[in-house]
Amino acid sequence: MAGEGSKRRRVNKFVSIGIESAISTGNASPPVIKAIKDIVDHRELIAVLAWKNVTLRYKQAYLGVGWAVIKPITLMLVFTLVRSFVGIPSGNVPYPILAFAALMPWIFFQESASEGVQSVVGNAALIRKIYFPREVFPITGIITKVVELGINAAILAALMWWFRIVPNAYILWAPVIIFYTMLASLTIALAGAALNVYYRDVGAALPVLLSLLMYASPVIYPLDLVKDKLLHQRAAGDWSDVLYIMYTMNPLAGIIDSFQNVVLRGVPPDIHAILPGAILVGVTLPISYLIFKRAEAYFADVI
Repeated sequence: MAGEGSKRRRVNKFVSIGIESAISTGNASPPVIKAIKDIVDHRELIAVLAWKNVTLRYKQAYLGVGWAVIKPITLMLVFTLVRSFVGIPSGNVPYPILAFAALMPWIFFQESASEGVQSVVGNAALIRKIYFPREVFPITGIITKVVELGINAAILAALMWWFRIVPNAYILWAPVIIFYTMLASLTIALAGAALNVYYRDVGAALPVLLSLLMYASPVIYPLDLVKDKLLHQRAAGDWSDVLYIMYTMNPLAGIIDSFQNVVLRGVPPDIHAILPGAILVGVTLPISYLIFKRAEAYFADVI
């Protein structure tokens, strides 16, 4: 019991110190520059670890990288079947490809965040042997999922050819949106990985919580449906504007809608949909990073 109490006091200490540091730091540039420098200096290590993760994941799997394809295609088919009963609008874009374009960034976010949270505990042996910046592990977990994202991008391109959807110059926004998705994942992965060292329930609970978050994101239904209900029909009365802002504070709302816009609809990202979530990520990512760095010194002792 004494050891458990000591562990709780320690984790509460580094969380509170990390938050206070993020709030009280008058000049945010040095920590940001140092973090970027650490990543650049260890880019080869990140590449090696990411490749190791990819090869180990599919080495003894009978279907290999096919598992990266099965999940989004299966969900796309299920959503399409559900839509045939409930009549979800999809505008001028066929619903199957609209759903797949929503699932691409969503699955990437969900799995990269989960992978990042488990990354420190999963590399316990390496952490005990040698020191290097531990944020390498969450970043590696996210980069590992870029491979699967690339496979799904090829499938999306095939679907666009099948449905005769020709992208325009706005598709150049797609890499920017994916990078933003990586930052949103990293926000969860850094703080989650640090807490998961002390409380393993964090890693177990995160996939469940993210699965629930899918229903609060425009994955099954388009963001236009939410916008129409709240901003046009005023379904929540005087609270409609507030509820819409709260909905778009979920970074995935702006990410998914913007990705669909630039890839399928041929229109630019909706700044009003993407801005609330971007502000939230911009505020919480430095806090998450500082929490992780405060906890880093104790990893080898606790893990």
